Amino acid sequence: MFAFKSLLALATAAATVSANCIHGTSFHRREVSAEGTVEVSKFGYSDEQGPLNWAGLDAANAACATSKVQSPIVIDDSISKASEAPKCDFPSVEEAEFENLGTTLETIVSGTTTFAGKEFQLKQFHLHTPSEHRIRDEYFPMEMHMVHEGEGGAIAVIAIPFQLTEDGSTTELLTSVIENIESVREPGKVTKTGKLDFSELVNAVQTKPLFQYTGSLTTPPCAEGLTFLVLEEPMPLNVKTFNTIKSVIKFNARYTQNKLEKTNLIQVAAQRAELSTSLRIL
Repeated sequence: MFAFKSLLALATAAATVSANCIHGTSFHRREVSAEGTVEVSKFGYSDEQGPLNWAGLDAANAACATSKVQSPIVIDDSISKASEAPKCDFPSVEEAEFENLGTTLETIVSGTTTFAGKEFQLKQFHLHTPSEHRIRDEYFPMEMHMVHEGEGGAIAVIAIPFQLTEDGSTTELLTSVIENIESVREPGKVTKTGKLDFSELVNAVQTKPLFQYTGSLTTPPCAEGLTFLVLEEPMPLNVKTFNTIKSVIKFNARYTQNKLEKTNLIQVAAQRAELSTSLRIL
């Protein structure tokens, strides 16, 4: 599930980068300062801090521009459905740490997911607006990544898309998550969620179809080797909750990557630019 070579590269690279999508795992341990703030990401989604230049921000991010196994992707018929339904045990909690990393809003929770005979520990979940994965080319307003770590450092992510509803129905878990969102509008700030009940989400993950593929971190250092389980059917989200989250996160979705095992799109662009220059010289 997680090749040793990729694991070693991830461990080495993660030690040099700022808060990313494996924040809170053994590869990038979460730290809170004496002032009660958390580390803020040093990459971004705009200008020279954005995805097209992530490899230029740090040598450890080379995979962002060279790897042939990158996420997110378009989920189509070439991506298999999960071999089995995961078994999730996410206990309800009265509150949880909720923080602004500058590039996402993250909630620190615990629980376990058993999949393919292996047990993974839930470390955190964070949000992307808009969605990073596209299902049959369709994007969604938001996507949640539930980041798990297993034995030997194996990383598994349950990705859950959310769709805006016309009747105002919503996933109440998210309503509770952002109960104190006004306290974390500034990057680095930490607060508490309201009471979190995962039953609706767990039911969807355990009973509805999931796509499964091996991809990469969707943030620097873009290391390969993650197992993604992507929920096919989006969960409901009302406009008020979405707009509140979006007003803090703004935009934090990496552009869609090439098909798995195909040349990295940054390399494709560079090769075509070089060819175009050569033809003009001729």
